[in-house]
Amino acid sequence: MQEIIIRKATAADLPTLLEFEQGVITAERPFDPTLKEGIIHYYDIAAMITASHIELLVAEAAGQLIGSGYARIEDAKPYVKFAQYAYLGFMYVTPSWRGKGVNKLIIDGLKTWAQSRGIVEMRLEVYNGNEPAIKAYEKTGFSKHMLEMRLPI
Repeated sequence: MQEIIIRKATAADLPTLLEFEQGVITAERPFDPTLKEGIIHYYDIAAMITASHIELLVAEAAGQLIGSGYARIEDAKPYVKFAQYAYLGFMYVTPSWRGKGVNKLIIDGLKTWAQSRGIVEMRLEVYNGNEPAIKAYEKTGFSKHMLEMRLPI
């Protein structure tokens, strides 16, 4: 198996990261009827690359980007035990690399970054029906915590 390198994203990665963003959106559309049709954007990726409170990592194999993910430092609710946590998002692995541990490598890198900033908890959101993603996150140690519900009116 080829060596997988986890590194901080750079501005040169932006075109591929924009493609990854559309991959995330395509994967999530079946789970979210509230998403607008056509091209949409979840992230300001260029700003994320340079933000001090965000670590945007990419996975690379043989000079090609094969995955991404970020951790963003967020203020916690005043009633929880910690002041801040790391919110994870933009978790994407190209289809040919899924199931090969890329997501875990990215999460491990984000965990190391968050711990270096004194963060003691990571959180993320995943659609309830997205079983493959839920299983992937559970394999890395995440557990279900809260289910958000909605009612269109």
